[in-house]
Amino acid sequence: MKLERHSKIVELIGKYDISTQEELGERLREAGFQVTQATISRDIRELKLTKGSPSRRGRQRYMVMNSSEGMSEKYIRILKDGYSSMDMAQNILVVKTVSGMAMAVAAALDNLHFYEIVGSIAGDDTVMCAVRSADDTIVLMEKIKKLLK
Repeated sequence: MKLERHSKIVELIGKYDISTQEELGERLREAGFQVTQATISRDIRELKLTKGSPSRRGRQRYMVMNSSEGMSEKYIRILKDGYSSMDMAQNILVVKTVSGMAMAVAAALDNLHFYEIVGSIAGDDTVMCAVRSADDTIVLMEKIKKLLK
């Protein structure tokens, strides 16, 4: 449940300009999670969220930190926890995930900054990554396999 909630938080802050714990709590409750202020506060701390880049309303909003090493470890953990399998179709990498984890896995793949990935799209349990070439898809699959060990 915690992993699903963390995944949803990453998805929500990527999708909406969320500036307060109250707003995040509302969005989580709308998504079917029962959360308290203490839970939200702990999740923010565990995910190492930061406030930055003013929203359209001029207020700072929650963001996932991209540059620190600690965040790379978080993304790798999300990838490991959500990953089910992968396959390729020419220059498209298809990653199957645990149900509800595709958005978090796509965010993890994007934020790990693999050169081979041009972009990704996520559904509920499937991520499709546009890869530079079919050869790069094979290279990328090997890189992901090494991370999953």
